[in-house]
Amino acid sequence: MVRNAGIPYRRLTDEQCRKLHHASLEILERTGVRLYHQPAIDVLRDAGVRVSEGNRVRIPPVLIERALETVPREIVLYDRHGNPALHLGGYRNYFGTGSDCLNIVDHRTGQRRKPVLQDVVEGITLCDALPGIDFVMSMFLPTDVPDVATDRYQMAVMLSHTTKPIVYVTNEFSGCRDAVAMAEAVVGGADALRRKPLAACYINVTTGLRHNEEALQKLLFLAEKGLPAAYIPFALGGATAPITLAGNMAIWNAGSLMGLVISQLKQPGAPFITSGFGASGLDMRTTVSPYVEPENQFLAQELAHFYRLPMFALGGCTDSKLVDQQAGVETALTLMTNTLAGSHLIHDLGYLESGLSGSLAQLVICDEIVSWLRTALAPIEINEETLALDLIDEMGPDGGFIESDHTLEHFRQRWYPQLLERWDYPGWQERGARDLAQRAAERVTEILDQHRPGPLPDAVKARLKEISETAARGET
Repeated sequence: MVRNAGIPYRRLTDEQCRKLHHASLEILERTGVRLYHQPAIDVLRDAGVRVSEGNRVRIPPVLIERALETVPREIVLYDRHGNPALHLGGYRNYFGTGSDCLNIVDHRTGQRRKPVLQDVVEGITLCDALPGIDFVMSMFLPTDVPDVATDRYQMAVMLSHTTKPIVYVTNEFSGCRDAVAMAEAVVGGADALRRKPLAACYINVTTGLRHNEEALQKLLFLAEKGLPAAYIPFALGGATAPITLAGNMAIWNAGSLMGLVISQLKQPGAPFITSGFGASGLDMRTTVSPYVEPENQFLAQELAHFYRLPMFALGGCTDSKLVDQQAGVETALTLMTNTLAGSHLIHDLGYLESGLSGSLAQLVICDEIVSWLRTALAPIEINEETLALDLIDEMGPDGGFIESDHTLEHFRQRWYPQLLERWDYPGWQERGARDLAQRAAERVTEILDQHRPGPLPDAVKARLKEISETAARGET
């Protein structure tokens, strides 16, 4: 299961990680955090935590130490058939999409428009077929289903159109309960899902120092169920956190540790996924929160490895509005940095426009880059057969190898791209003189025409439909 060989790149020293850790501990104990959910406050009060101003809690370092003793160091996510698919730990890399893009750049027309549920279906079907995509997220926010139930329809599509593991996002707490109920229906019940989870919940937290009610509700619920939760606070440098990388990261990390403590107090041993991205900064020229910044690369991943926790990271995305040169550059760079950092769940492949738009054509380009990276970082075999010293001696200085049996036996072991262009200029012209974006769009159409994901039993499909329609009627 090792995805990359050799020693990963280090940007922070162990001493710098300890400084950030102790800074976060001081923030939690000295400044404190506001929690907007009374049951979460009660869990902490029962553990001896001081509460002031109704909801401001200050956490002693000993609780973080205890939480780090009980939390699992590795989480396994399974596919729909119950096979272990993702081993989150060490320096293993897994790649997946993002969720809830407000727009789609249609691969058929190149136009930006609002997505519908069929776009989610096509996106998940494409993910099911792409070998470089290890887990799926819903990708788009459909506008043709009731707003109160978009998350249920998205979850039903994901469970129905791929066998790969899922990371889901829900609008509110009731959506999280319904998503778990859907997953339980697919795998055969609550015990089966707890033993072999095929899905993890991505929980968005307001800031590192302000934890919203719905995030805390989801965290406590999933901890009690023994299901994986990725608890990801937000800290925007220059707005909700210091502009400096260190101060920004300290608040971000404090928020993650806050979630860790609550989950472990609620249920020691609950599977917890920390943040593998952080220290985002507000672009003071545009007031945009960029997705692709060089400053914060490697930082959150270093802390996750420092704690030896599974992490939810971000890469394969771009701030570009088009499937263009900027998109290719930023996608490749973020995939490379996350791979070298040993990130675990790397999400947002196929994202454009700082997360506001998504593109299926861009996603297949990401899949090609992932394939390239895995090949570039794979260990190589050096033995008598691969050295081919006898063949070299037989051919001598003047011989050629193109017709040798050795070449015939081994040439398929080299990497051959599906999208990247290698023909000579006349050959490229003969094949239509298409650019990468055009070739990627055609690849999407080809896959969608040919690929059919494994179907769910009719009874399970009916149950997923029932849950979605009940939520759409506003019933619980």
